[in-house]
Amino acid sequence: MERTGAEQCIVNTFSRCVGNTGAAYRLGFPQLCLQDSALGVASTDNVTAFPAGITTGATWDKDLIYQRAVAIGKEFRGKGVNIYLGPTVGPLGRKPLGGRNWEGFGADPVLQAVAGSLTVKGVQEQGVIATIKHLIANEQEKYRMYSPLQAGYSSNIDDRTLHELYLWPFAEGIRAGVGSVMTSYNAVNGSACSQNSYLINGLLKDELGFQGFVMSDWLSHMSGVASAIAGLDMDMPGDTQVPIVLGTSYWMAELTRSVLNGSVPVDRLNDMATRIVAAWYKMGQDSSYPPPNFSANTHERTGLLYPAAALSPIGVVNEYVNVQADHYKVARQFAQDAITLLKNDDNLLPLSNSSILKVFGTDAAVNPDGPNACGSRACNKGTLGMGWGSGVADYPYFDDPITAIKKRADNVTFYNSDTFPSVPTTSQQDVAIVFLSSDSGENSFTVENNHGDRDASGFSAWHNGDKLVQDAANKFDNVVVVVHTVGPLILEPWISLPSVKAVLFAHLPGQEAGESLANILFGDVSPSGHLPYSIIKSASDLPSSVTTLQGGAVELGQVQDTYSEGLYIDYRYLNKHSITPRYAFGHGLSYTTFSFSNATIRSLTPLASLPPAPPAKGPTPEYNTSIPPAAEAYQPASFLPIWGYLYSWLPKSEADTARAIGVSGKSKYPYPPGYSTTPNPLPPAGGAPGGNPALFDNVFEISATITNTGKTYSGKAVAQAYIQFPDGIEWDTPVIQLRDFEKTGTLAPGESEVVTLRLTRKDVSVWDVTRQNWVVPDPQGRYKVWIGEASDSLVVVCYSDTGVCEMALKGPV
Repeated sequence: MERTGAEQCIVNTFSRCVGNTGAAYRLGFPQLCLQDSALGVASTDNVTAFPAGITTGATWDKDLIYQRAVAIGKEFRGKGVNIYLGPTVGPLGRKPLGGRNWEGFGADPVLQAVAGSLTVKGVQEQGVIATIKHLIANEQEKYRMYSPLQAGYSSNIDDRTLHELYLWPFAEGIRAGVGSVMTSYNAVNGSACSQNSYLINGLLKDELGFQGFVMSDWLSHMSGVASAIAGLDMDMPGDTQVPIVLGTSYWMAELTRSVLNGSVPVDRLNDMATRIVAAWYKMGQDSSYPPPNFSANTHERTGLLYPAAALSPIGVVNEYVNVQADHYKVARQFAQDAITLLKNDDNLLPLSNSSILKVFGTDAAVNPDGPNACGSRACNKGTLGMGWGSGVADYPYFDDPITAIKKRADNVTFYNSDTFPSVPTTSQQDVAIVFLSSDSGENSFTVENNHGDRDASGFSAWHNGDKLVQDAANKFDNVVVVVHTVGPLILEPWISLPSVKAVLFAHLPGQEAGESLANILFGDVSPSGHLPYSIIKSASDLPSSVTTLQGGAVELGQVQDTYSEGLYIDYRYLNKHSITPRYAFGHGLSYTTFSFSNATIRSLTPLASLPPAPPAKGPTPEYNTSIPPAAEAYQPASFLPIWGYLYSWLPKSEADTARAIGVSGKSKYPYPPGYSTTPNPLPPAGGAPGGNPALFDNVFEISATITNTGKTYSGKAVAQAYIQFPDGIEWDTPVIQLRDFEKTGTLAPGESEVVTLRLTRKDVSVWDVTRQNWVVPDPQGRYKVWIGEASDSLVVVCYSDTGVCEMALKGPV
């Protein structure tokens, strides 16, 4: 069975979820259900298919992000799921063609951190344990997994880059109290993440003070004693890399043997169990928590009670509990507020109900075979609402764009083809709406020769979408392009064509793709989404280390993915090298305009080079370290094991032999040279969940008044705050870096709202690899805080040294 190594001497019940622990009913601990996905409860019905993470990031709306998380948490609890396998903050989005970027929130550590921590908060307030993933540097799908024949790739990252980019959102998730962390498949600096002691013990549990449990990703566990010593607490799903067929595990009975023979200390085993049970108690799951009422293995009412067994009894496995409530409202609001208007020449948008519309592209209509026709959404047919792989949910229904458009406009002709058809004579008033898509997902599936990453399609729209736009632009004077995509595309083949007047990125809207888009197209609301990544003009605009997917068609050794660009990904690289993107990170237009005024900056906490020393470590549990009696590992005489399931028991002779070795002291784990059993002092950057509490002290507070200066349309504005470090410091820093953001409510013409943005001590610090601490480079220096609606449209600057703010004559980029 799927189980954790921490749960010895546990009797299993039948399992329904994608991951299942054992149970200890004699102690009151039930089996725990672990279930995908980050955007909704996977592999079941009567749930909501929420917009994806990348769509979430595109809203730039903290309140809405939290509402989505609350709704997701309620649905997971309602289905009886104990552990939600989300949010995803790794991959960070370093590689624009990475297959799972769409599960995360954007190509910036702060955007990821804010959305990730709010998701943790909203989900866990419903009593569900959240799992922040994947630790760490799983930035491409190709060659990610270890197998008996091939090592997963190694992400080779320097210490400063690791802290300032890739670890940043994990720190915020831990600070928010996340109960679980999932390791990634790949290696970091040559050591597999599921047994990388520096990552798990050093960074996660020591420096970041993580108190919950660390689980492996599915089938990424590859050692017994080594992973236990390195800090792994839960093995999912329990098998080796060749599951079920071999019926073996690196833990199950082998962990029992390792504890009895002294290879794994008893207190390490107890620490595993304590961390899991502590998260369970923390979320209140010991009181009136519902058991699973669905099966991830079948949609039928009845099914196998033991799905992995050779023979299994059949029973009720699906109760069809509806947990949707009115969550479609949140999903629709999300899909709508994420839509990003990139271009709107001649104010072509919004359209009127009387517009003569010609709609092109299969992406406009739901898959004719049904929205869930492709398992794990592993096809790109019809409107693209989510990518593919484990990060999906089943659609309860699919509100597609063409249906919504036909409800709104009087004269609509739909050409459900990705090849431009023969079109009758057009008039200057006709508007062509062309739908494009670009898909990606896990490398468990290959879709149209894309192996998870967009390795075949690259930055181009799928299904010859670029040509479809060109052909429409040759026929019509007014073209609107709507794009459903997992990430950035290169738009150069058509973006400058005179008749291409409007472009909307609708990202991955989930089930509410139609009305949300129609509300924007027809002007019910102004678009308020902003890009969570940059859109470049050419792949050569970024370094090859991020645009190239590492590894060829066949690899014999471990693929090396070296992060030679360091801190300079996405807009950081473009700004450093004075490269103008087609559309910058944070870009997003509206049907109205906004002004920023009355900006002020206030110093809240005096700065010194180093933060105050962290508080001392609190007391830690003290466990009995004596090797337990061998009899605790004996299989009960009356118990009948089920083939294909994993148990922690040993035959009596093997348990007796193992304990005899353990008490003799002859079996010890071969710790590396320099290892000491004396605890290390507290890291200066540690001290509490997320790190030294002083790092999160607010040091600057900036306020500004945002006014809707338009005359016709209401709208929402996004204030983005970027830090520029003082000149002359010894550390190389990006020109600007996002540090906070706020979205206004809906402002009518002439209406204003004051937004407040805050910067912490960590925000104005760099990671010093020598001191192993966060350092303020120049406490009395001039930090510039730039504010605006996009990274290339910063209209206010505030100075930390003088406390003065002014309208910028020219932004820093």
